[in-house]
Amino acid sequence: MLTLTSEIRTPYHRLRAGAKLAALCAATVALFVLDSVAAMMLANAAVAGLYLVAGWRFLHAGLGLLKPVWFFVALVLAWHGLTGDLRAGTVIALRLIAAVALANLVTMTSRFDDLVEVVMWGLSPLRRLGVRTAPIGFAIVLVVRFIPVMLDKARLLIDAWRARSPRRPGWQVALPITLVAVDDAEHVAEALRARGGFDMD
Repeated sequence: MLTLTSEIRTPYHRLRAGAKLAALCAATVALFVLDSVAAMMLANAAVAGLYLVAGWRFLHAGLGLLKPVWFFVALVLAWHGLTGDLRAGTVIALRLIAAVALANLVTMTSRFDDLVEVVMWGLSPLRRLGVRTAPIGFAIVLVVRFIPVMLDKARLLIDAWRARSPRRPGWQVALPITLVAVDDAEHVAEALRARGGFDMD
């Protein structure tokens, strides 16, 4: 599986994962308080500044991780353009970019095991209610680990479509991507069964 942690060392790597997640939560709440295009542009500039602290290479890597977001940004802008409320659409789009960029900043500068440990600590009160939190943590591990893998496989399928057709890829690649995801899920399930299933306390 691929790792989301950046190989480019930054000052943020030295910060505790819990502190970064807490700051992310606070910043995300603040983004929803802002309700003007100018304020959201300043917020995005501030996020870009956080990336620039680590250098241009790190900023470029962060921009690369935003590629899947542009489709949703275009969708939001198109919808609000059709409904005649482009200002609100611009605010939502800028808020989405800033929030995802901040989340990427945390994952790029934190060890995955540290993030899972923080999540498990947050889930610990549920144990008093009899909830088994280990399977939840395991599910989080699988989901986050598979996200970059599935994005990479989707990119390969889209590239294959472009090599064989002059038309832009659209809904035609949705089914192949879905089948790849189902096939990977079956392989993981078989691997778990071969190891005796999943029964963690």
